[in-house]
Amino acid sequence: MKPSLQEAQQLLIKELQVQGIKQPQVLEAIATIPRHLFIDELFRTCAYENVALPIDCQQTISQPYIVARMSELLLAKGHKLERVLEIGTGSAYQAAVLAKIATQVYSIERIKSLHDSAKQRLQNLGITNVHLLFGDGFEGWQEHAPYDGILITAAPHEVPEKLLDQLAMGGRMILPLEQNGQQITTVIDREEQGVVRHYFDPVRFVPMQSGTLP
Repeated sequence: MKPSLQEAQQLLIKELQVQGIKQPQVLEAIATIPRHLFIDELFRTCAYENVALPIDCQQTISQPYIVARMSELLLAKGHKLERVLEIGTGSAYQAAVLAKIATQVYSIERIKSLHDSAKQRLQNLGITNVHLLFGDGFEGWQEHAPYDGILITAAPHEVPEKLLDQLAMGGRMILPLEQNGQQITTVIDREEQGVVRHYFDPVRFVPMQSGTLP
């Protein structure tokens, strides 16, 4: 017998813990955000499987482990996340998770239809500390900078300089950086002595693109 959505969500949490996710705030967020409401009804029975799923405009909602892993890396810096910038709103699932671990989340989406549906979805869920912008992610959102954390959910070939400029001193950026044909989860810490990079897991995200689409 197939488990209910609630049972499947709890099984997912256990799977994430086995995979090494330990941060209580992240696990609590994954346990309480209804992922099935961020995907097409056609795929809702798969909502709590630990896999990426298609959404509109040939985009995807990331695998729960990747969402949890990147969120955990963002928190691992150890300081309070007052303002976090996300590049690539997509379904808004990652933004909803970030809303549980940061005071204010600012998220940019370059595809207008995804931006509009994400806005409606967050309103329906009563999530009020996520602020959405339709625009080019490479430009960032200077109005609310600097950010304690920046999370990029698409893969650029190089670290976007305008985004790095909007990262607070002592802040942390997480992104899937493309290197030699492979994407690597990359952590960039902006310190007084300069920028420090750390490399973690291989991942697969859509390429980061400039401009906007209707």
